[in-house]
Amino acid sequence: MKHLPYAAAAATVLLWSSSFPAVRYAMQYYSPEALMIFRFLVATAVLLAYCAIKKTPLPSTKDLPLFIASGFVGLFLYMWAFNTGTALVLSGISSFIIASAPAVTLVLSVFLLKEKAGAKLWSGVAVSFLGIVIIGITQVSHMQLNIGVVLLLSAAVSTSFHNIIQRRILRKYTALQATTYAVAFGTLFMCIFLPDLVREFPAAPMRANAIVVYLGVFPAALAYFFWGYALSKARKTVYVTNFLYLTPFLASVMAFFWLGETMPLLAFVGGVIVVAGMVWCRRA
Repeated sequence: MKHLPYAAAAATVLLWSSSFPAVRYAMQYYSPEALMIFRFLVATAVLLAYCAIKKTPLPSTKDLPLFIASGFVGLFLYMWAFNTGTALVLSGISSFIIASAPAVTLVLSVFLLKEKAGAKLWSGVAVSFLGIVIIGITQVSHMQLNIGVVLLLSAAVSTSFHNIIQRRILRKYTALQATTYAVAFGTLFMCIFLPDLVREFPAAPMRANAIVVYLGVFPAALAYFFWGYALSKARKTVYVTNFLYLTPFLASVMAFFWLGETMPLLAFVGGVIVVAGMVWCRRA
């Protein structure tokens, strides 16, 4: 049983890795805004239906701000930045950038949770940042940085805040409650994009819609539940977030076989440096 949280984290990373090429494929037919509301309407429906079957209690009124913040930062802001950035950057490169989230989480934990950090920790963060810079160089065209890199970095910061907020929620609530109500609030914010979905849905082929339903059920509803469970049971948050180091390689392999994407050698080197820096942070 003690290994179950880490098995859940590994399953989450596998599902999230599949979302990189899946999102890139779906955005041939949907805008980032329409895709995110479609995906999370599915995820919310699945989670709320399961909560109704299990008769899961609602959160207390005084804790609603935490759930709202988690939904807004970790889902609404994250998914918009993630979808928009992924549309502009190759799946493998975007997964390397998102994988910087553990290092960002560590930095935030120093300032927000007052955790101690030594020189080794900061040197690891610096190494990861160097890797991000190298990736960014490969995405410069006509002296302009691909805005997708900036958006994906913003997504990494958003999901790092989400991890910290979720960790606090999970002190009092179950993984199912923490996941469901955060997703539900995040989806409420996304409803401003409903007109985009209504306009684009009729023109999308069945295959694209099936991919979005998959994104809603598995990399969204199921994966976020697994992640919440792993965070709630692991002794330290970093033991779970470390699994994100696997995401770039899994996403790159999936993107190669599914979409035929290849990554520039320099971008791959930068990605390896990002992961090396994060591993060094973990050792520190």
